[in-house]
Amino acid sequence: MPIEFVYLIIVFAVAILFFAVVKRPLHESMLVAFVVLLFVMWKWDKVGEYIWDALTAPSLYVIIVFVVSASLLSKTTVIDDCVSLILSIFGRLRGGAGYVAIIGSTYMGSLSGSGPGNVATTGVFTIPAMIKSKYPRHLAANVEAHASTMGNMIPPSGMIAIAFAALDTLFPGQYTYSQYWLVLWAISIWFIIQRIITLYCMCRYYKVEPMEKADIPSFRQTLKRGWKAVFLPIIVFAPFLLTSVFENFFQSRLNITETLADGSVKILVDGAKAFNDSVILIIPALIVICGILLSGKDTIKKMTPKFMLESACKGMKSVVPTSALVLFAYFVSNALSDTNVNGVVKELFDNINMPLWALAVILPLFMAILGMLLPGSTQVKIFGGVIITIIAGAGGSPLLAAAMLPCICGAMHGVTPPYCACVYTAMGIAQSETKPTLLNCGVWIAIHYVLSVLMIIFGHYMLFGLV
Repeated sequence: MPIEFVYLIIVFAVAILFFAVVKRPLHESMLVAFVVLLFVMWKWDKVGEYIWDALTAPSLYVIIVFVVSASLLSKTTVIDDCVSLILSIFGRLRGGAGYVAIIGSTYMGSLSGSGPGNVATTGVFTIPAMIKSKYPRHLAANVEAHASTMGNMIPPSGMIAIAFAALDTLFPGQYTYSQYWLVLWAISIWFIIQRIITLYCMCRYYKVEPMEKADIPSFRQTLKRGWKAVFLPIIVFAPFLLTSVFENFFQSRLNITETLADGSVKILVDGAKAFNDSVILIIPALIVICGILLSGKDTIKKMTPKFMLESACKGMKSVVPTSALVLFAYFVSNALSDTNVNGVVKELFDNINMPLWALAVILPLFMAILGMLLPGSTQVKIFGGVIITIIAGAGGSPLLAAAMLPCICGAMHGVTPPYCACVYTAMGIAQSETKPTLLNCGVWIAIHYVLSVLMIIFGHYMLFGLV
């Protein structure tokens, strides 16, 4: 057996042993797995590099600042006003608030490109609305988490750019970026439909009924009382919309480039990416400030520095385990990225010589398992070219294979335990228990997996002839 597979088995075995047998939390189990992996690989000279790369990952801080900001927002009246507006419009529908989460998170995903950030920005509105409309807390967390993974699948996610780079390297000039985006949107439509149908079935199973007419807020009175709350979602979405629409503007002014002898342009400093990463971290502070100001004089008086600090500290209690898990998972990811695991995987599938239908069944499952430890962007970087090559060799479309990478890597990794940053972020907002949340999460994962298999096999027919 290749040593790279041994490393993977050791990490899984140690993490599962400490979590299931020793009964330690997931974040502690992941840290122990990292230490054991260092012993096995004997890469102590690079431990500082692994840790530093993890500490500079923007997604880690996105989770922290958004969950803490959610705890501060809960002390204002603006979130209650937003929830009342949602319920006044959709409260008469069975599970209406959940559909708001799917639609809102899909839209937000097209702007932010971040799964955990997507959960936090839309979840502070939709999760309380779902809970107030009689959703079980663990279902509310999963609806938002799985809707928010669309952030990794819909342009302009950074993961999408990585996948296209792998495609263009293997098939230079054969596919355009606009053609690639069109296929991604076509795929996303199917996954949006899947989430809507899944939500409908979940509402039936959990007997989520329409709200009683007496409990549904009056739209006119709610709007009259809390009209200022309408501005908060606009304030949240506006920076993402601006950076998305004017992406070329920011790139031309913030990137430091060098024109090479062959006429190509090399990016020396990716200032546009740094700006986008900064925007998503600044948004929480902007949300809190605007939420306080829009809530009125009483809230402004209440929000003293001492009161805000105490509220933030309470919020940190729920975010620390999640952040620690994400951080330690990045430790493991960086160590595994330092091996030849991509070459080993390619050689394995080349030797087996599977038909397309078998690859369609195995590859999403394989990436889901890796998603328990490796972030989606890392999976695409390591295995993107390998997966495209394998599927193309079996007679599949390289364009479809590249477009499916965010679905089987990015979307799955955000919800696959023990990593599942999207789920843990939603749990922090919903205050749901771990066991029922993860059990329900498994159903959503299974349905996403089935659709991924069908897309790889029948994508030619399902995507209206785009591939």
